[in-house]
Amino acid sequence: MATDPLEEQEDGKGPPLGAVLDFMRLLWSVDHALQSSSKRMEATYGVTGPQRLVVRIVGRFPGIAAGRVAEILRVHPSTLTGILKRLESRGMLQRKSDPRDARRALFGLTTKGRKLDTLRTGTVEQAVRRVLAKDPEKVAAAQEVLAGLTEELDLALR
Repeated sequence: MATDPLEEQEDGKGPPLGAVLDFMRLLWSVDHALQSSSKRMEATYGVTGPQRLVVRIVGRFPGIAAGRVAEILRVHPSTLTGILKRLESRGMLQRKSDPRDARRALFGLTTKGRKLDTLRTGTVEQAVRRVLAKDPEKVAAAQEVLAGLTEELDLALR
């Protein structure tokens, strides 16, 4: 008797699709969970996950230039512009001109931003921290795979 091709995998996570499609399904699931968590964070704390990540980076490097934040996040500076403007308009970031180059803006946290920087619960970061602590030996391998995928996707866009 033929088996149903849509039969669930033993782990109950959908039908087997093969290594590539199973991995893509997992990435899609992670992306969806990140988006949903980010929306909850915005409703609860007034910032999205990416906005909080920017706050955390600026908190670690007071007086950082926007271009350097973009480098750290591995995004194009134009991608970051809207996030910086929203955080500044919400009173979480303070923009100052670079005294050595007036065309460059340097960012620091306001009192409101520092409060958000110390937040520990209800964030995407908290979930990541818990998962990373479960099996630290696998973290480097996961980072290597994700970095390789990012590099490959970036090459495909060129």
